[in-house]
Amino acid sequence: MTRAIILVIDGFGLGHAPDAESFGDVNANTFANLADKFQQIKQRPLKLPNLSKLGLVKACEQASKRKLCVEPITPSKGAYGYAAEISTGRDTPSGHWEMAGVPVLFEWTYFTDKKNSFSLELITQINQETGYADMLGNCHASGTNIIAELGEKHIKTGLPICYTSGDSVFQVAAHEQHFGLDNLYKYCEQVRGILDPLNIGRVIARPFIGDSPADFERTGNRRDYSVLPPATTVLEKLTKIGGTVISVGKISDIFAHQGISIKTKATGLEALLDKTLEHMATAPNNSLIFTNLVNFDQDFGHRRDPVGFGEALEYLDERLAEFLNQMTDDDLLLLTADHGCDPTWPGNDHTREFVPVLAYHNHIGCINIGQRNTFADIGQTLASLFKLEAMDYGQSFLNELNF
Repeated sequence: MTRAIILVIDGFGLGHAPDAESFGDVNANTFANLADKFQQIKQRPLKLPNLSKLGLVKACEQASKRKLCVEPITPSKGAYGYAAEISTGRDTPSGHWEMAGVPVLFEWTYFTDKKNSFSLELITQINQETGYADMLGNCHASGTNIIAELGEKHIKTGLPICYTSGDSVFQVAAHEQHFGLDNLYKYCEQVRGILDPLNIGRVIARPFIGDSPADFERTGNRRDYSVLPPATTVLEKLTKIGGTVISVGKISDIFAHQGISIKTKATGLEALLDKTLEHMATAPNNSLIFTNLVNFDQDFGHRRDPVGFGEALEYLDERLAEFLNQMTDDDLLLLTADHGCDPTWPGNDHTREFVPVLAYHNHIGCINIGQRNTFADIGQTLASLFKLEAMDYGQSFLNELNF
């Protein structure tokens, strides 16, 4: 009975990648920098005993060549390493597709202007297609800041709030009651069709509730409209031979629902972990449970909250004990990330960093698998584990695990 569980700690980097200079991200280090800030503000080091035993701290120290403000614990079980990205961007789809064996080697299109981000021609086309007279926003923005700034005007005018970021993305914020969820989803679907020829990676529906900037709050009804991966992922290969791929969180949206057998939505870190554990109790042979822990990136990385990020890591570490206790002898647990999102870095975009590659099996000793040259090593390892046709990219580390 072969099963794999992947926990993606969204936005959790371990130090700037070899090509970080081209992204302006030299010295970005999500883990080390937030640990420093955590120590300064909380007056104590981060406590991550379970993750440290799996080699997380050691992996970051090797990747970034610096000591961390984390309570010291020697690695004692599982394999640890860190991976560089070969995809051209530092966005969510590229990171996930690459870890599934399909790196993005083409250039996305980006809306690069900070203000007036969308051209008059594009806005006119969107307005004509959707039937709305205009849009609010049209700029680079933080999702929480823009609803605080424009939420009341949105409710008054009925116009959608449209904005972007450093990613290849078109985001639409709208009030669940005043605008309506169905209207928001329909609007995003129409925009997705318009943007397909422009090679924009995602359109994201960002619903919110509340009556004023004091209590506007985004909800768990987010929906991502992604383009298709550029080649067959390891997820699709597994489902084609009769295996089961279980998506928890936004994984299904990221993969445009390709290669997904079961979709489970959940809001919040606790619920995402709970749902993953529930699937571990029932998932059949030849199953892959794939979970994105979006809150690290969404709530703490982009909002530049190092203490919140650190506290969420400590919560994950505490819950990790439940995962390890529930592992069968046929389960492989992988922890990784899709990019960095350094909460101490200027701006609020992702950062180009190494990501962790941690692997746990009940019969793995303590193994250093070192630097991996592509996230696709994870996809190739999964292909080896499930005895699938090899992926075009990546090098499996399955044999190094010795179980």
